[in-house]
Amino acid sequence: MAIPLMIVGIIIHGLQKRVKVYEAFTEGAKEGFVTAIRIIPSFVAMLVAIGVFRESGALDLLMGAFRPLVRLFNIPEELVAMLIMRPLSGSGAQSIISELAHNYGPESLACRTAAVMMGSSETTLYVLAIYFGSVSIKKQRHALASGLIADLVGFLSAVYLSRIFFSF
Repeated sequence: MAIPLMIVGIIIHGLQKRVKVYEAFTEGAKEGFVTAIRIIPSFVAMLVAIGVFRESGALDLLMGAFRPLVRLFNIPEELVAMLIMRPLSGSGAQSIISELAHNYGPESLACRTAAVMMGSSETTLYVLAIYFGSVSIKKQRHALASGLIADLVGFLSAVYLSRIFFSF
């Protein structure tokens, strides 16, 4: 009921303010279409880069490079792919969770930890490509480093908290 009530509330508020609600909606839809057209190149480039990254074997090489560090912090090795894929692609990370659930069970510590990781991190590169591309920001300055550091903190927190709450 929340979404229909919100829509009705917006319409009522617009009518009270004497805004032509339908015209404002169609104008916003036109602007949304222009924005969608503007971000297509960034979106396609990001999708191609992720596809090449996964299919070229670079993901496997990167996973191998991370394994010693993961062992040092006693993080389950099954989560290495999640650590790498989540900042790149939400759907890629979702497929990793599905694979973990299939291989280890949805109640496993690895699957639960991956789910917490999913909720405590962002698809940083997607956000930079799409959101910054939609408003034509060329200089991203510290956004990438900040986003990846936040993802790392989210990942480490997810591992720590999942051990506390889900270890039996």
